[in-house]
Amino acid sequence: MAGSSRRLFLKSLAAAAGIPALAAQQRAGSALPKGRISPLDGVTRQKIKITNLRLINLAYRLKPEEEWADGATNSVIWKTESTIVQVSTDAGLKGIGACSRYNGPAAMGEYLDKVIKPILVGKNPFDVEYLAGGIAEHGARGVWAGVDVALWDIIGKAQGLPLYKLLATDGEPQTRIRAYASGGEFSWRKGSKFPGPDDLIKQALRHKAAGYTAFKFRPGGAFERYATIKDYIPYLRAMRKAVGPDFDMIQESNQRWSVEQCLEIAPVLEDLKVLWWEEPTRKIIDDYLTIKKALRTVKISGGETVPNRAQLVEWMDSGAYDIVQPGADDGGLTECWYQARMAHTRGKLICPHNWQDNLVAIANAHLLAAVPSRFMLESNMTPNPLKEGLFKEWFGVKDGYFQLPDKPGLGVELKEGLEELYPPVPGPWNIPDPDMPPAQGSRPSGGGRPIDDWPSRPGGRV
Repeated sequence: MAGSSRRLFLKSLAAAAGIPALAAQQRAGSALPKGRISPLDGVTRQKIKITNLRLINLAYRLKPEEEWADGATNSVIWKTESTIVQVSTDAGLKGIGACSRYNGPAAMGEYLDKVIKPILVGKNPFDVEYLAGGIAEHGARGVWAGVDVALWDIIGKAQGLPLYKLLATDGEPQTRIRAYASGGEFSWRKGSKFPGPDDLIKQALRHKAAGYTAFKFRPGGAFERYATIKDYIPYLRAMRKAVGPDFDMIQESNQRWSVEQCLEIAPVLEDLKVLWWEEPTRKIIDDYLTIKKALRTVKISGGETVPNRAQLVEWMDSGAYDIVQPGADDGGLTECWYQARMAHTRGKLICPHNWQDNLVAIANAHLLAAVPSRFMLESNMTPNPLKEGLFKEWFGVKDGYFQLPDKPGLGVELKEGLEELYPPVPGPWNIPDPDMPPAQGSRPSGGGRPIDDWPSRPGGRV
């Protein structure tokens, strides 16, 4: 017993002796050698152990005037959530990382406690590539993405370096990232409480006045029931006339249009000099190649929610995508870094899917800052206090750009009291529009049932 106590005492002394050295390195920042191949090249492995992992689930019930319509059935988006992994260590360092709420916060929390925590407690965060890299997947395993980002946050803090410096292996990081406003939500159903298609022009002008230089918009709720491509085109032309020739327009279709509809609108998108077209139709490579033949300058993008490069590479190598859109909340920073490097070797741009809070945004911004194939970063314009209300210091878009902080790790810390302010809100994130008439020959959907309108989200149509 005495020998065991002595060993524990000496071990605690050794750990305590290492803390001042770690603190000094954090203050000074580690020097990284040139010519690195991967982010951990030249990084001194430190003796740090993971002591705990926990899931923080935040939610906000949208006010009635903040709700918005989505998808073929005009489903109502009535709440927003943030799903955050927090990792603690014996060095006193904590890391945070967001994972996609669409994978189910409750399921991810259970998986974290039952599967991941027993594996990772006692491990070294510097082994991030072996512990968490490339193993996130749709569903409960999506929590691995948040774990991966949190481990990188710890490594950056331990090294005294912003993550973009660790991730940039062959060039100078670009810490000022051009953002584009992402919204364009409206409804085609006449009499709906939601704005109609003319709101597209108002949104575009509002975002331009706020300093954005690009706007991504969608086909609108219930397009399939109440509109055609011919109905839609005049609003696109009116938008271009309103914003002028130097403002970038980006069409998002959420895989909702048929190939025939895509071929009908393709020459119009060319004529209006649309910058890119995101997920025009269902994910069939040959169909994307057919659509590309009708385009001269408009780029095609896709790949959001794809958690690993094995699922993305064929879309790049076939030429179906010009821009790839993985996100750190789906794949983690380790895997997204490899996806970005793979895109660069194939001459593709990277523009991460960034449709959630600013913890997702700052991880994606660090990635973009570090890779040579960077393009732009999405800024979700739907109402969401969790977007800019998570951190002690403000982080967001100013004059159309994200500016990364130069602090170690992600460079941000969560505010105190968030869990009390935004407790979990039960239920799916989308519910049926109670005023939407049932389609002819269909049965009314049950109240509160999740609506599968967005095929590019996990669990949606493939």
